[in-house]
Amino acid sequence: MKALTNPYTPNAGAEPQAVVGRDDQLESFDLLLARIASGRTEQSMIITGLRGVGKTVLLGQFRTKALARDWVVVELEVSKNDENGFRRDIATRLRTALFELSPKARWSDRFRHAAAVLKSFTLHVDAAGAWTAGLDVEAAEGFADHANLALDLTDLLLAVGEAAAERDRGVVLLFDEVQFLSKQQLEAVIEGLHKMVQRKLPITMVAAGLPQIAELAGDAKSYAERLFKFPAIGILSPEDAREALVRPAQDEDADYTSDALDEAVALTGRYPYFLQELGYAVWTIAEGPIITRDDVVAAVPGYEAKLDESFFRVRLDRATELQRAYLRAMAQLGPEPQKASVVAEVMGPDRTSENLAPTRAELINMGLLYTPEHGYAAFTVPHFDQFVLRAIPNLVVPAVKRRKPRSG
Repeated sequence: MKALTNPYTPNAGAEPQAVVGRDDQLESFDLLLARIASGRTEQSMIITGLRGVGKTVLLGQFRTKALARDWVVVELEVSKNDENGFRRDIATRLRTALFELSPKARWSDRFRHAAAVLKSFTLHVDAAGAWTAGLDVEAAEGFADHANLALDLTDLLLAVGEAAAERDRGVVLLFDEVQFLSKQQLEAVIEGLHKMVQRKLPITMVAAGLPQIAELAGDAKSYAERLFKFPAIGILSPEDAREALVRPAQDEDADYTSDALDEAVALTGRYPYFLQELGYAVWTIAEGPIITRDDVVAAVPGYEAKLDESFFRVRLDRATELQRAYLRAMAQLGPEPQKASVVAEVMGPDRTSENLAPTRAELINMGLLYTPEHGYAAFTVPHFDQFVLRAIPNLVVPAVKRRKPRSG
């Protein structure tokens, strides 16, 4: 069939032609904004899930809904930053939010105060004070100048929240990859949002991250579990998985046979991203307009090659030799969560869970593994075990480096 009419979107964060299976989260977001707009409080959300389940797509849906309600949207894809980098990211986006809430010519005292607090917040970005918010106001003394990120961010959110309330509008922070916030940064965000709830100001945050974020949030602030819901999203139901393939095809006057859908659903494990990737591959080789099981089977080599090149390998290529060996040992054991001591046994007699603990921690910090329970680790990427076995046919464990005894 024609490449131009291919209705599938296997791109990072790209919205599929048919968003299915996420009605609960979309309804919760509607309720969140509606209650805040009416002066009530509501638990916000941090969406959790593995790679490829549609967390970023869901944030995009939230953005569309917020804009339709005339809320200001602040989007941030979190990266590993020091405090100055984090301050810069937040300040840049909240500066834009202020101008979206009101043009500068119509700023009231509250808006000018918010701008002054924003400038104070940015003066800590570097020792020389070289970067500021670019606002021709004086920094607000006593606000956001405590040299404490949590206190400073709380001051800034309070000032922006009061300005937003004056215009009867709201601001929603949409943070992706939120697990990459440091403990100090996460603590500051939670503390600031807690103050928004206490003051009933119209600023909230909805975030998305890997499964470990619920534990990280609880470690940062004990009351995080009362401030947020942590809905986990995963594979689609069999019906929704079929719909994710069928609806886009029918929009282009094509369709699938029942056994073609059975094969596609089994191959992809019902993961949303994999469904898009397989649908795209099938469309390129099928003559149509009816897509058969043979078409699906014929598309598998191209489907796997594309996943290997664009989805899997970029993650494996960042790993060191020992990290790759650890991942290979886990893959050998299967896709389920694996106990650290069992992985160490697979890697040989010179390796123990204790001396491999730093490697495991590095892989968690890189976002390749997460800990579903104490002592266990699992892949954050679905089907990663299958890829690792293809990419690393044999387990090769680097020799333990022995320290040379000191002479004399």
